[in-house]
Amino acid sequence: MDSKILLVIAFTFIVHLINTVSYSMRIVGIRTGKIAVSFALFNVLALASRTANTLQGPLLAKTVENTIKYGLNTDLIHIFRMILVATTFASIIGMFLIPTFQRLFSKAVLTFDVYRSIPKLIFHSFSKSGVKHFKRCISIPSRANIKYIKIIKPKTIKIMILNIFAVGLLTTGTLASLYAGVLNPDFRTTASTLTPVITGFATVVMVIFIDPFLSVMTDDVIEGKTSESEFRMNIMAITISRIIGTLFSQVLLIPAAYIISFIVLKIL
Repeated sequence: MDSKILLVIAFTFIVHLINTVSYSMRIVGIRTGKIAVSFALFNVLALASRTANTLQGPLLAKTVENTIKYGLNTDLIHIFRMILVATTFASIIGMFLIPTFQRLFSKAVLTFDVYRSIPKLIFHSFSKSGVKHFKRCISIPSRANIKYIKIIKPKTIKIMILNIFAVGLLTTGTLASLYAGVLNPDFRTTASTLTPVITGFATVVMVIFIDPFLSVMTDDVIEGKTSESEFRMNIMAITISRIIGTLFSQVLLIPAAYIISFIVLKIL
């Protein structure tokens, strides 16, 4: 496999791993009582995710150009599906890393009060005491959170379903637009700019339904209206729906590409 594709798979893995463990930040904010600091520190990690996401397009562009030149459509689909498989594996591993990241970030948030500096905090994390703390933080999800998912409320189930569709669309959006360019080589530049046609609906769902749901639940825990255990159970449910969403992206890839192709040829 081409080294560029391996890099894309690696970058994709990083992006989805970080996006999955990001759910732990709400738990950290609740436990430490420092929600703003929690999200500020997470933005440092999110910077790596955004950088990796930015590099995906240019690395895939050359592969798409070669596909158009030599007509290797089947190979491209295989590559795209491998990338989507990476998103699923990253989400699964991220789910199991949530308890570990929760403990790590809780310590980081509390330590930030001492150093009041991101560079100093990063330097401390690589110190001898920081490495020892990392080893103590390694953990796996509690069986209770998984066992009691079956008793989640109907509202959470609705959010899970919405999250499956949203994650599926967001995951396949860029790849679908690139493949639409292969289906319509003369309009590949136009097709590559139409990713929002697929991801736009997902973004709206995230902003209007999913993020407010998690935010309200976070406030409810802080105010004592919801238990922390119930909150963790819901986070686990949302994480599982994210994994299903990455699997659903495999189904959406081809239809989404044809939708973009239709828009390019019939509407624009």
